[in-house]
Amino acid sequence: MNKIFNIIKIIFGVVGAILFVRILNAGDEAIEANAAIQSSVLAPFMYVSYIILGITVLAVLIFSVRALFTGNVKKTLISLGAFILVIVISYLVSSGTETALRDGDVLSASGSRWVSTGLTAFYILAALAVLAMLLSSVRKIITR
Repeated sequence: MNKIFNIIKIIFGVVGAILFVRILNAGDEAIEANAAIQSSVLAPFMYVSYIILGITVLAVLIFSVRALFTGNVKKTLISLGAFILVIVISYLVSSGTETALRDGDVLSASGSRWVSTGLTAFYILAALAVLAMLLSSVRKIITR
């Protein structure tokens, strides 16, 4: 199985390298000026990228679900619940107002609130990560 994956990786690497060299040979100005060159040179490179992205996402989903059911389900559910709790707290603390964007569109109040929720959740999780690293370091210093 590992040999098959290595062969697939080598094939994608060689195909990607060939397509990349084609892009470099075409040149920036030619690609920007001619739509036919864009579709013949860039499109295959993009399709390979989409295929690799799809395979990667599929592999992550498969292995994540498999690990979820083979590992300690209780710890996984507690961690998932804690994450959902952080998101809920972030949503409740956040506020949103309609915001004009640079391109003339308007970000709705709901969209603004979700952006604020994401930022707040990031700050909470980052602070918890820093706190966990500090506590771990202090614990190592004390136990030595």
